[in-house]
Amino acid sequence: MQPRLAALVMMLVLAPGSAVFAGSKADKKASISFHMETQATDNPKMIFPQAANGQTRYFLRNPEISTKDAVSFSPFPSDAGDFGIVFKLKENAARRLAAITNANQGRWMAAMLNGRVVDGVLIDKQVDDGVAVVWKGATLADIAASDESLPRVGQEGRKKKP
Repeated sequence: MQPRLAALVMMLVLAPGSAVFAGSKADKKASISFHMETQATDNPKMIFPQAANGQTRYFLRNPEISTKDAVSFSPFPSDAGDFGIVFKLKENAARRLAAITNANQGRWMAAMLNGRVVDGVLIDKQVDDGVAVVWKGATLADIAASDESLPRVGQEGRKKKP
């Protein structure tokens, strides 16, 4: 009985500290995701509402493209006064994006950075260049987090500092 009690006490004492250290390291990493528009009648646990072009639209919670699909990035100043970011995708993700945009012309795709929706685009043609773009809404903090996660375009072969 005492070893179990000791183990429980150790878990309670050590767990909060390890969560703090793990949380601070994870906070520096960027989270990028692109979500396809869907119907309001889909499973409510699988969708989220978002205002787009003056209407409430619904998007899939599961992203079509995410951070793990990106190879590198490049920020740029946007017309809105903040920043946009170009993400170069892995080859398989580029093919997936081409197929998704080909099949979903006329629908919206929402872009999320670090858990918040920052942009949305109406798909008007197939995207076959292997590049996903967040046209606006990125901050300097988003760019700094992306620097922690991904190399800049043109520096893909270089290793990131731990």
